[in-house]
Amino acid sequence: MYINTLSHYLPSEVIGNEYFTKLNNLSSEWIVERTGIYERRKAGEGENTATMAIEAVNLLLADDNVPYSKNEIDLIVGGTYTPYDTIVTVAHAVQHHLSLPDIPVVTISSACSSLLNAIEIVEGYFAMGKASKALVIVSDHNTAYYNESDTVSGHLWGDGASAMLISKERQSESDMFIKKLITGGAATSGKAIEAVVLRPNDRGVVMPFGRDVFQNACIYMPKVSQQVLQACGLTIDDLDYLIPHQANHRISLNVINTLGIPAEKLISNIQYLGNTGCAGCAIALSENRSKFKKGENIVITVFGGGYSYGAMLITI
Repeated sequence: MYINTLSHYLPSEVIGNEYFTKLNNLSSEWIVERTGIYERRKAGEGENTATMAIEAVNLLLADDNVPYSKNEIDLIVGGTYTPYDTIVTVAHAVQHHLSLPDIPVVTISSACSSLLNAIEIVEGYFAMGKASKALVIVSDHNTAYYNESDTVSGHLWGDGASAMLISKERQSESDMFIKKLITGGAATSGKAIEAVVLRPNDRGVVMPFGRDVFQNACIYMPKVSQQVLQACGLTIDDLDYLIPHQANHRISLNVINTLGIPAEKLISNIQYLGNTGCAGCAIALSENRSKFKKGENIVITVFGGGYSYGAMLITI
């Protein structure tokens, strides 16, 4: 599989740490020390998971490097755990916007691992010969669900979306090759089914066992990153960049320390975007696309509440 091109959309409103200082008496220094976050984006009035996804798709298709017409897209897969509509899913909203009838349309939710599971769905459709050119969209509107007064996790969340075109066969020399993808569920580990939850009829996203999330993320992300490299006959020394799920900068630092990766190989955007959920890694890949060089190896590794995890090896 090949990523042909990608894009990202970020709401214009920036929420700095001072907002939470006024609201919850949490100092900016306290937030930065524990999370690495000093500001995040918040969807504005009239914006939601679907509209952000559509904006990301519009930016994607406006790119001069798009190698084929939108009419050649024969599969749409969306990923989100913060839907605007649980019936008309984010993928349906994008299909309607693009006026692409009679193609498979799927939306997946595996918390912050949804990006890699969405791409894995594409891999399955390609393997079965049911599609050859897919549009993947990941979008999370965390601030529609969070409880901003929650001093444990209210200050973590940001909003954003990303889109990418993926083809079964190479379309151009600038394509990024998806060399290997591994995912797994870890709901039997720790306090997986109660550590971080979003129950819409209750009070939004809550994280009663944040330490358990932290500990398991720091176990699974390095482990699956090693596995995906080893499956391709590579070692950590062959890795040029690591993009971990943007949940907490301390988790990211712990992951690279465990793997023995220097800080300059870590790609991170949580500092200025907050935790943008399943869109975070895709946004980071899009933001940094121009810096990657031919032959470089990038690993995206994720960990989601529930728990779920995964890693994907991309070769430029």
